[in-house]
Amino acid sequence: MTINDVGPRDGLQNQSRTLAPAERLRLIEALLAAGLPAIEVGSFVSPKAVPAMAGAAEVVAGLPVGAAVYSALIPNRKGYDLATAAGVTQVELVVAASQTMNRENINATTEAAMAGCEDIVTAAQADGVKTLACIATAWECPFEGVIDQDVVLGLARDMFAHGADEVVLADTIGAADPAGVKRLTQLAAQEFGADRLSCHFHDTRGMGVANVAAALESGIRKFDASIGGLGGCPFAPGATGNVATEDVALMLGQMGFTTGIDLVKLVAAVDVVSELVGHPQGGNSIRWLRRQIEKGTL
Repeated sequence: MTINDVGPRDGLQNQSRTLAPAERLRLIEALLAAGLPAIEVGSFVSPKAVPAMAGAAEVVAGLPVGAAVYSALIPNRKGYDLATAAGVTQVELVVAASQTMNRENINATTEAAMAGCEDIVTAAQADGVKTLACIATAWECPFEGVIDQDVVLGLARDMFAHGADEVVLADTIGAADPAGVKRLTQLAAQEFGADRLSCHFHDTRGMGVANVAAALESGIRKFDASIGGLGGCPFAPGATGNVATEDVALMLGQMGFTTGIDLVKLVAAVDVVSELVGHPQGGNSIRWLRRQIEKGTL
């Protein structure tokens, strides 16, 4: 079972306080200490568009080698070139399942976005770089509403056909429900194999952990989550925090899955990010986790 913490990227991109590269590295080090096996460390986007991600190359340069699987988000070929020049060996590229979201997010049509992804995947194959192809608004779009699952499956089919290593199904605004998650992930797993898929949920409506549980039933074993429930997309109205890493890790552990994560040290990482962003953070389970730590039962 793999939890990919996206706090240093997705979690921080929409915060009122912009963290310096050294501060973002401090957060990453806290996540590594807790045993996170995979971390999204930043994005190679224009600092004018997303000021919080300025200095991504400095962050990558400061990462402890081999401590986890690191990835970075890239918006286009220029971002890919910058990321790989910095030493990134796993990139995430994004195409939304709705035309309007693609225009709002990257100022391109879905067709143009897919063409750009195909170009990046081709380059990545030649460079030995792993590609994670994320389908944003896979369940619902803030502009167009509920998304036809056939559209999502078609995008995934095209991404795999062009050589993507993994497809991430993303509930960008936290609008999905467990029944809808199960329907889409079952179909995707049947066609592409669950081991080639992962899921990215937000907790806008309080169903993030329930949606993780629904995807588990389809065989999905990799999930994005964000320390302390940080998150929110600046280009998607209504998108609030990601499902909290501590909530997902606690649930999976209680269900008998092995995550390799130390919950006590994970709570310490919540404290670190709370200090860095300047206000308390924590998922739905944080109070219970703190009580168990105080009692010495965790």
